[in-house]
Amino acid sequence: MDWLERTAKLRQWTRSGTRAPHKPLLLLYALGRFQEDAEGGLRYSAVEQDLQQLLTEYGPPNKTTPAYPFHHLVSDGVWEVHTDHGPGSPGSGVRDLRETGATGRLAAGFRATLRREPQLLGQIARLLLDRHFPPSLHGELCEVLGLELEPAETEQLSAARRQRDRRMRELVLTAYEYRCAFCGYDGRIGTVPVGLEAAHVRWWAFGGPDEVENGLCLCSLHHKLFDKGVLGVGDDHRVLVSQRFVGHSPAARENVIALAGQPLVGPQPGARAVATAHRNWHARQVFHGEPRPARAA
Repeated sequence: MDWLERTAKLRQWTRSGTRAPHKPLLLLYALGRFQEDAEGGLRYSAVEQDLQQLLTEYGPPNKTTPAYPFHHLVSDGVWEVHTDHGPGSPGSGVRDLRETGATGRLAAGFRATLRREPQLLGQIARLLLDRHFPPSLHGELCEVLGLELEPAETEQLSAARRQRDRRMRELVLTAYEYRCAFCGYDGRIGTVPVGLEAAHVRWWAFGGPDEVENGLCLCSLHHKLFDKGVLGVGDDHRVLVSQRFVGHSPAARENVIALAGQPLVGPQPGARAVATAHRNWHARQVFHGEPRPARAA
């Protein structure tokens, strides 16, 4: 059985680029726990809080529950659930999973293959990260999940996959004249820019094109906050700051909160600004909560 292929084809509710990373997050969490204890199970009542935190931090803005993937991942053949009464999930209800002692783990055949082929775990984890999250969050997710991955290349699937355009970074940074679109940072060492990155507005994993109108030149800090849904771009090309962001230090106020309502820095005349469709996708699928009002001048 090709577990890499099966993982790539997880059945998810999707429509018009809607993010539904519930199953990938649960599977990544299970892989991290498998590295710690290959025989241990994940009792729903014991891991519910961890899974809910993952969905809150890395899932879509709308409220959701980890009970849904805990039950439905079984249908993909990579996950199994047992209760105090025997094999089989009691359903996707939170109360049912708690009261029946529902415990999940990677499917038996999957676990056996991972023991025989240890490199497969890293390949599957990297595939899930690549398909469902932007690169700026990969390292953070691995740390949160306790995943220890070797810097090996992910095995390519037999099906054709989109290839990234390596020119994207240079095109975006040039369009924004090597300045962060949110704060104007333009640091260099000699002639080489440092701490500047090309951010996809609509994530590449969700059909975002490698084009200037889907990109922003951002410093490393604001790129991470943009991909976490703390920052966004409004219809008037001004910076949005989530009301959910809390920061009391002068640095947090100056570098994040004070950006609310500020116009973007760039792009230069003649370069395409962020397209409305991509801004709207980010606002619906990534940005968390309501934006803060702009500060009075």
